[in-house]
Amino acid sequence: MASVTFKGNPVTLLGNEVKVGDQAPDFTVLANDLSEVTLNDSKGQVRLISVVPSLDTGVCDAQTRRFNEEAANLGNVKILTVSVDLPFAQKRWCGAAGIENVQTLSDHRELSFGQAYGVAIKELRLLTRAVFVVDSNDKVTYTEYVSEATNHPNYEAAVEAAKQAN
Repeated sequence: MASVTFKGNPVTLLGNEVKVGDQAPDFTVLANDLSEVTLNDSKGQVRLISVVPSLDTGVCDAQTRRFNEEAANLGNVKILTVSVDLPFAQKRWCGAAGIENVQTLSDHRELSFGQAYGVAIKELRLLTRAVFVVDSNDKVTYTEYVSEATNHPNYEAAVEAAKQAN
């Protein structure tokens, strides 16, 4: 399992670590309108999945804004941001931040995504910071579990991986 800290303290990640070459695990999360969303809903597309603890924090805010900006350069790549924030809060945040190129999804109900991708923090019931790229055949082509959850991911590597998978 990936070794991760949150504000310098080691945390326990639930679920299985996802590795490059793996078949992307399915999940069920909620869209901002409370409808269920699964991996299969974007089948046939390249997906960049940005995972954040909470949109209401500085690094998570910056990460989501950065991938929103990068979307213009990524062509047919669908960008998903997953957190345990409530769908209502995600919708409010997106409206205030002008986010239009990223779909925010809530894993608050079952931690389905968090456990499937090994990013659920047991002690905090949050998701750790991570980025995954899943190609149009549902193969994982890039993973980054950020070792300190309050740090930024490697944006350039994730964007390049999404371009290569496209």
